[in-house]
Amino acid sequence: MGLSVLKFGGTSVATTDLIRAAARRITDIAAEREVVVVVSAMGQTTDDLLTLADAVNPYPPKRETDMLLASGEQVSIALLAMALHALGTPAVSFTAPQVAIRTTASHTRARIRSIDTARMTAELKAGRVVIVAGFQGVTEDGQITTLGRGGSDTTAVALAAALGAEVCEIFTDVDGVYTADPRLVPEARKLERISYDEMLELAVLGAGVMHSRAVQFGQRYQVPIHVRHSRKSDAGTLITQENPEMENASVVGCALKENLGRVSLRDLPNRPGVDAAIFVALAQADINVDDIIQNEASGGGMNISFTVEHRDLSDIKSAMERVLAEFGRGEQLIDVGLSRVSVVGLGMRHHTGVAAKMFTALADAGINIFNITTSEIKISCIINRSDGERALKAVHAAFGLADGQSASIDTITPIRTVRV
Repeated sequence: MGLSVLKFGGTSVATTDLIRAAARRITDIAAEREVVVVVSAMGQTTDDLLTLADAVNPYPPKRETDMLLASGEQVSIALLAMALHALGTPAVSFTAPQVAIRTTASHTRARIRSIDTARMTAELKAGRVVIVAGFQGVTEDGQITTLGRGGSDTTAVALAAALGAEVCEIFTDVDGVYTADPRLVPEARKLERISYDEMLELAVLGAGVMHSRAVQFGQRYQVPIHVRHSRKSDAGTLITQENPEMENASVVGCALKENLGRVSLRDLPNRPGVDAAIFVALAQADINVDDIIQNEASGGGMNISFTVEHRDLSDIKSAMERVLAEFGRGEQLIDVGLSRVSVVGLGMRHHTGVAAKMFTALADAGINIFNITTSEIKISCIINRSDGERALKAVHAAFGLADGQSASIDTITPIRTVRV
């Protein structure tokens, strides 16, 4: 018998009826293979718990936040095990500490370091479905941690890698990975396959279907990830290794990430070590940044700006105040109300004119661009949040993603350089 790891998100186990439906699906799969199931908290439980925390302390300690949030998954795993037993399917539920999912000590955003598979393997050999709480872990000294939003995806793929599973199936409330968020772009098309690199870029850039760290685990350990609807039998989207056919299209999908802020540090000393001091401080605060721009300032100084998620702005403000105090000069400015629209595709490596087409689409829609960042397979533009949905629709249409005819090298007008 092969082994599959199945993950059911919060919307797929939001009610007792949905939990029973998930149990029936698991029972059908368990008749043919060994099964490990990762479960999120029910519905909006995590948000409800955060609201409770805010009611007693607007700034709760992160350790206690993890203790609180980890309780949500413990409810759902126990209920799912009960539902499976009611169907005659032997099952056992475990919290992450019970199966030794070891993490770093970064509360509310920990990273998985190791997994001891012995207990799960023993239960599988005994013929039981193993149910594991997603989103959580434990440090070496026994502290409960959580992995951040979307962390159950990471738990599932990490377990699949550790156990040598043939596939990790992510059951959710969408049919798969689309060329854009179908809630914002109704004509968006479901993809049958997408490469790890493309999915990782889309996840980082705002596509909410998969957590970026989960895709990284899949790519590192070559675990195929199948994203599919929890209440439909249709095939979803397979996230897998790239193949030559994946480069036929210049762009495979686009994404919108909202709620961004921009931090600008001005009049910094222009000497070696300044950049290191800034980004070491951000790394120590466990804050991810992108869209970094640096330029010289008047008077011999320099300016640096970067974008982050709104939720990190308060931590950044205090961290940067300490750094500026060490420099003895500089000021910090924060802009809010920004979004990022992006296009992604392996074909960008070989197709020309992709940037020209994207910028033209945004210009035709009357959308101003503040920052631009690129990689080998993506182009991103920082824009006003109020323009976000319009920008996403504009680039989706420009690249013909609705009908699967993404603009290729033959259909894009190349840029012509003229000397003046």
